[in-house]
Formats: sequence, C-alpha cells, structure tokens
Amino acid sequence: MKVLVLGGTRYVGRAVVDAALARGDEVTVLNRGVSRPAPAGALPLVADRTDPRALRRALGDREWDAVVDTWMGAPRVVRDTCALLAGRARHFGFVSSWVVYERPLPPGADESAAVIDGDPGDEEHGFYPTAKRGAELAALEAFGDHALIARAGPTLGPREDVGTMTWWMRRIERGGAVLAPGDPSDPLRYVDVRDLASWMLDAADRDVGGTFTTLSPRGRHTMGEYLDTMREVIGSDAELVWVPDEMVVAAGIRPYLDIPMWLPASMRGGMHEIDASAARRAGLDTGRPLRDTLADGWAWLRAEGEPPWQDTHRWLDPHVERRVLDQVSRAGGAQPR
Repeated sequence: MKVLVLGGTRYVGRAVVDAALARGDEVTVLNRGVSRPAPAGALPLVADRTDPRALRRALGDREWDAVVDTWMGAPRVVRDTCALLAGRARHFGFVSSWVVYERPLPPGADESAAVIDGDPGDEEHGFYPTAKRGAELAALEAFGDHALIARAGPTLGPREDVGTMTWWMRRIERGGAVLAPGDPSDPLRYVDVRDLASWMLDAADRDVGGTFTTLSPRGRHTMGEYLDTMREVIGSDAELVWVPDEMVVAAGIRPYLDIPMWLPASMRGGMHEIDASAARRAGLDTGRPLRDTLADGWAWLRAEGEPPWQDTHRWLDPHVERRVLDQVSRAGGAQPR
C-alpha cells in the first residue's frame, strides 16, 4: 500500500512506520520535523498540522491507500486533516484510547458501551479523553465506514515514551524494596505496540472499518506476573512489597498518575473486564508473550534510554514510597517477595 503516517517518529507512529516498511509498503510520514528525523526508507513531509495552510502545502496533490493518525491534541486538527485527505485516501486509521468510555463501565461491556462527549471542532488541547473522543468523531464524519478507530488500552513495548512501562523498569532496575500496589493477582491488560501497528495496517489493507477496543483477553495476565517477569528480564534483585490499595491511596498516591498501570479495585469497575474480542475477530493477534514485550522494551531502553521529551520525574516521589514502605514494615502487614 501507499501509507501516510501522521507523526511517525515516536512510539505508536514509529511502530506503524516500521511495520509498514517491513511489509514493503510505500511510506510517507508527516510531522513538524522536531523530535526525530523520519525513519530511513520513509518519505518525509514537514508541516505543523495545527496550521491548515502549511498542512495543505505539505500534502500537495498526493494520494494514499491508507492513513494512520495518532494525534492526541485538539480534535479540530484531526477534522482539518481529514477534510484535506477525504477523497485522496481510501482508509483512515485513528489510534484512540479506552479512556473514552464512560465510567463506571459495566463488566463485559463492548464497543457499544456509552462514551463521553466530544466535539470534533474543539480547538482546545484540553482533557485527553475528550480530545480523543472528539478526534474519533472527526475521523468517522470524514471517512465513515472506511475509518478504523482503535481504542487502545495500555500500550507496551519498544519506544514506549510515556513511562507506563519504562518507569517500572527503571524503578526495578534500582533494586531494593519496591512498592507494589494492590495484590499480585490483580488483573493486567495491555496491547503490544507492534501488534497494534501490524493489525492497523492489515485492517487498512482489507478496508476494515469500525470501532474496536484493542487489548489482551480478560484473565490472561496479572500485575504480579508483569512485575515478576520484568524483574527477571532486567536481572534485578528488587523485592516487591505488595501494599493494600487502601494504604496506598491513604498515602496520597494517585492511581495511574503516580504509579502507572495501577488501578485500585474501587476504581477498576469494568475496565479490566471489557469485552475486546471484536478486534481479535477482526484479526488482531495479541498472543505475543509478555516476556517478549518486556524483554524487547528493556533492550531498547538500555540501548537508547528515555527519549528527551519524556518526563522522568512525573511519577512516584521516592520519599513517598520510602515512607509507605516504612509504615508497612512497622505494621508488619506485608512481606517482600
């Protein structure tokens, strides 16, 4: 295919470019040319998407079979981009997020579940969930049945540049007693970034449209498996100290904002029980072993380090972690494992 990737130098966008090049696709990337150069083998177009005239000049009169977009800012930008590409691209894939579902989400809910409001014309970068929902609507309005909306859950693997995986890796690498919130049997669901990228291209090839939640099956993995496997992959002597949700919350530690991948049972609702089987029926393969995802992510992190735009200080304050671990030790309520 002739593929246009909007972005294409960072995380999910870069995974799409790599997968497309590996397939033998003719790949174009469009971005500001700021964070990193275009991957070798891809044609670079440079434009600030927030400027419609600059975007129009960069796109010229080119046509593509498929477009993949990972935008996370103002929905108006996706709307303007789609307006320029409608009629010049056969298929439009947008990487959204499972955060667009209304909470509490009923257990077993699927893509028909209620979602939050969004405005495709919204000019504000604003609140991430509403921005993603507005962008979904923009893509659907322009491309209809030829739009693929991937509501991705936690996305792991090489080049993860948010900290969802890398913060945990760096913390376990440091060793010692590590605050592990909740219980090792707590559920874990995610999608490997490379599996997501390959599926979106394959779906574009087959002109698959619609909205899909992209996640591993319910009950496949746990937080204990996640952190134990990470510890083994890294070769760390870290001791995981499992601390009850209530004690972690009482310490002022914010779920997912201070400790990635952690949602206490009181906040979990149906998010870990959502039915994501539609994407698998549409060809998404989530069978890659967790160990491979973590090992490949760790190999990348060791080779390249955190990207310069990643805020490595936004997560759990080490002094707060130490205070909670000391409380646990005094109370005798948890044991390292």
